Amino acid sequence: MDKENFAQLVWESRDTMYRVAKSILYSEADCEDAVSQAIVNGFSRLSSLKKDEYARTWLIRIEIRECCKLYRLRRREESYETYEQKQDSRQGFVLDCGKEEYSDLYQAMLKLPLEYRVALVLYYLDGYSIKEIAQIQKTTAGTVKSRLSRGRQKLKKLLTEYQEEESYEKS
Repeated sequence: MDKENFAQLVWESRDTMYRVAKSILYSEADCEDAVSQAIVNGFSRLSSLKKDEYARTWLIRIEIRECCKLYRLRRREESYETYEQKQDSRQGFVLDCGKEEYSDLYQAMLKLPLEYRVALVLYYLDGYSIKEIAQIQKTTAGTVKSRLSRGRQKLKKLLTEYQEEESYEKS
């Protein structure tokens, strides 16, 4: 793959890369950092890409690795109080750019295990096939199907809890 094709790949993958980063990380700045670092790493490792048809999968895998690295780093750096505020769904999530309330769906998604979140985002928001997600997550198609199924079940349970809390608070 040459530089022009890589630039085109990055341009075509920008929405997917952002959604994947947002499903793993909390702050906009961290998402931007992870996407930027994934592009730099992808460009510097362009020679390691064996087949051009897997370029998008390869780039997303690099990005997931960067997001996880940044997530671990931020988790170590943040105070206990900040961590607790992020976990408290009634308070909304505290982001680096200030306190913001997000939709119940987004809050519920952030409470899912990382493997479920990424699989759900790639499948439902970006339209990847189960086989492609298996390649990205370096697992089998059966595992991806299980993650999607379990992720939907947990998401449904969390959303039901949010709905019950809201109806309880209104009454």
